[in-house]
Amino acid sequence: MKRSGPFTFVFGGLLSLALAGPFEVSNAASTAATVTPSGDGIAVEYSDEDGAKSVLTIPLHKAGDVSYFSTGTGLEERAAKYPPFPLKLIFVAGPKAYLSQVAVTITDAKGAVKLQVPGEQVTGPWLYVDLPSGIYTVTASRDGRDQVKSQVTVAKGGVKILYLRWKENTP
Repeated sequence: MKRSGPFTFVFGGLLSLALAGPFEVSNAASTAATVTPSGDGIAVEYSDEDGAKSVLTIPLHKAGDVSYFSTGTGLEERAAKYPPFPLKLIFVAGPKAYLSQVAVTITDAKGAVKLQVPGEQVTGPWLYVDLPSGIYTVTASRDGRDQVKSQVTVAKGGVKILYLRWKENTP
């Protein structure tokens, strides 16, 4: 797709990039992302503009019996079809700014902590979590102070998407 004119992109409110004149926007084809044979990553294979194949490996973390990974920063990551983890968290500030570096705690219906994810492991606005079926409370915090809390029911065989939204994109 070809666009022309000035455009400004804002990334998490921290960096903006202005483009003027014609530029090409990649039409990244959707590709299947798979767990690596070693089980410690998610492999996303994509083709660059010259058709050369590349593989992006996203770290797959494990805490007890729960696996999780963070993604969604690049066009290739957003276009990929990921393994069916039953919970996908999306972090948003204001009307549309995506966030990363969000710390997450997930507790079960009895109040037991099932997962704690440090902010430095949330490298993109999406966090996929492989949880067993159940009712959970998800608490997310930015900069250790602003918290968003929500309850979610996870069922086997589906993917539950939960948006965690802060009212403003404040630093």
